[in-house]
Amino acid sequence: MKISLQSIRQLWIERVGCDVILEALEASLYVHRVILAASSDYFRGMFTCGMKETHQPCVTLPFLLASELEALIGSSYSGALPLSWESVFEITGTSLQLQYQPALSLCLNFLQQEINPHSCLDVVSFAEAYEMVQLLEVADDFVMRQFPKVARTSKFKDLPAKQLLKYLNSLSLCVPSELVVFKAVVAWIQAKPKKRLRLARELMKTVHFSLMTFKEFKEVQSMNMWSHHSLAELYKTVFEDFCSNDTAPQSQCRIYLPKESLVLVGGDQISQDFSSRNISRELWFGNSLRNHTGIVKAMEWRRLGEMPEPPRFSHEVAVLKGQLYVIGGKKYYGINDILNSAYRFDPLQNSWERLADMQEQRCSFSMVVLEGKLCAIGGVSNPDCTHSVERYCPTANSWSFTRPLDMPLSGHVAKVLQGQIFVSGGLNNGYQCLASMFLYHPEKGNTYLADMTKARAHHCMETLGGYLYVAGGVTTDDNMAVVDQLACEVYNPVADSWTAFASLPVPHVGAGSAVLEGKFYVLGGYSQEDYSDTKQVHRYDPTTLRWENMGRMPGPNNDLRASLLCLPPHLRL
Repeated sequence: MKISLQSIRQLWIERVGCDVILEALEASLYVHRVILAASSDYFRGMFTCGMKETHQPCVTLPFLLASELEALIGSSYSGALPLSWESVFEITGTSLQLQYQPALSLCLNFLQQEINPHSCLDVVSFAEAYEMVQLLEVADDFVMRQFPKVARTSKFKDLPAKQLLKYLNSLSLCVPSELVVFKAVVAWIQAKPKKRLRLARELMKTVHFSLMTFKEFKEVQSMNMWSHHSLAELYKTVFEDFCSNDTAPQSQCRIYLPKESLVLVGGDQISQDFSSRNISRELWFGNSLRNHTGIVKAMEWRRLGEMPEPPRFSHEVAVLKGQLYVIGGKKYYGINDILNSAYRFDPLQNSWERLADMQEQRCSFSMVVLEGKLCAIGGVSNPDCTHSVERYCPTANSWSFTRPLDMPLSGHVAKVLQGQIFVSGGLNNGYQCLASMFLYHPEKGNTYLADMTKARAHHCMETLGGYLYVAGGVTTDDNMAVVDQLACEVYNPVADSWTAFASLPVPHVGAGSAVLEGKFYVLGGYSQEDYSDTKQVHRYDPTTLRWENMGRMPGPNNDLRASLLCLPPHLRL
């Protein structure tokens, strides 16, 4: 295909076989009719429906710039389109006008993938002007989820009042504090104070002053705008709002709905009377994030339902094409309670499907999605650790063994980064914690990388910003005793090196983990020291370099798994 396309493009460059001239503004272009007809509904209609242009050697297009038209036509011959923020809106508009589908597809990809805080409001305006609903949703969503950065741009100050209020009142508005919202409102008003001061009261209603700290409210008080005589009454209202102990739900916190929901699956927890442990079939999801006063934050949890019998822990989950896979684990605490069963949950249909069993029973293993298939790696298989790896093909509904690991391994974590499977830590058959990090390839096997600074097992590892973040779990001390591991480190695959980052405030052994909107969540687990449950959720923010407490777990705490799912809107009202 590539060779053929290059040959056709060369014919176009040399004007061989070109059978029509397009006369646009500033220049004429020699083209093949068949290429135009194949690429554009506009030209297909012109050249195939008996119009006079069908046989004309020259077609005049006085409403188009030759440079824009040449770029479109060139994309048909090359499969590529030279785009920049200086040209993309004009070329997209021309693509829409001529119904030039190949170029339009490339333009829309550019607008959605390259959108940034400085361009997003231009994309919003363009999408509104051309009634492009899907593009408008993407652009609006970007504005709200990157609001602090967007609010600092010059274009933000040109927003119409109605549009600004839409953003400020949205549950998709993502802000770290109410001070960000207040400063954005003030900047917008002060850009055109004569026109906008009259809107100050309505805009200030979108700021939850009661959630501010004393330090934040001092910044509010220091603003010069309050010296304006027309705002004296408003300042009094704002001050009363800050001082109030209003218990109305909308005043207690700012609610934020992430696009994806963090889902917790299975696990176990100690009973209320501390006499026994209960294994769970439950699924919970984080519906919203809630900012309370100052740095106090929490996840709002809702019950999603139950997985089919039996309940399980030390299992694995994965998401493929929007569906949740739950594989293996244990149904009780004996040596014969390891599972090989597999289920798939469709959130849109709210239904479960039994899949083919794994060929081996597995718990304390790891699973990844690679090239559209699931890969179950190692784990405990009656009665010892296994080095086997098997792969699930969804289309064939079957499992097949691939190349095994170099040694039996359990309690490790595998993640995919840049199309490669990275495996960290774990326990060997002697139940020793390992510091190893290696690449696993289903055909080639293991390639060892730099060891972690700290040995660990039953830990968490997630990919974030091109790095691998490792936290929690257990390690072996100098006396060969298994103890909690609070130290955390991050792996740089380019440098093949590890760097320490902030330690966890409490133990998280056998915790769930996930990355939600650029932050690393560690959920639940237990302490190896006294086997007490860790009922907290912690979140690491790589921009602030610190862990945040995100409230308590909703149900099971230990040996559970977490994943991200797009849930239907009716569940999230």
